[in-house]
Amino acid sequence: MDPRRLDQTFAALADPTRRAILARLIDGEATVMELAEPFAMSQPSISKHLKVLEGAGLISRGRDAQRRPCRLEAKPLAEANEWLERYRAIWEGNFLRLDALLDELQRVTPPSKSAPGKKR
Repeated sequence: MDPRRLDQTFAALADPTRRAILARLIDGEATVMELAEPFAMSQPSISKHLKVLEGAGLISRGRDAQRRPCRLEAKPLAEANEWLERYRAIWEGNFLRLDALLDELQRVTPPSKSAPGKKR
């Protein structure tokens, strides 16, 4: 896994507009105009976002006569997911140990007989 590519992927994903563009491309190819539709920004602004996504390898652009459809490229997302999965495994191990500790503490310390907020 190339660390520079991973950096580019996470930098591209850091922006909510770019994440929304990727979410739209899950449904299939779209033109720049189609991608710009839901946003209150100019076509040049959308094009800048597309250049960032393309530079990170998250999208590619084809040629279809006058159209230049954009399509989602999954490989960089799969690489980012693979990197994140290593940390998920660590956190799951931590949570399992915490669950075990809480179970042990509950066995050792019996629950109070009076209800919370009641005076004895």
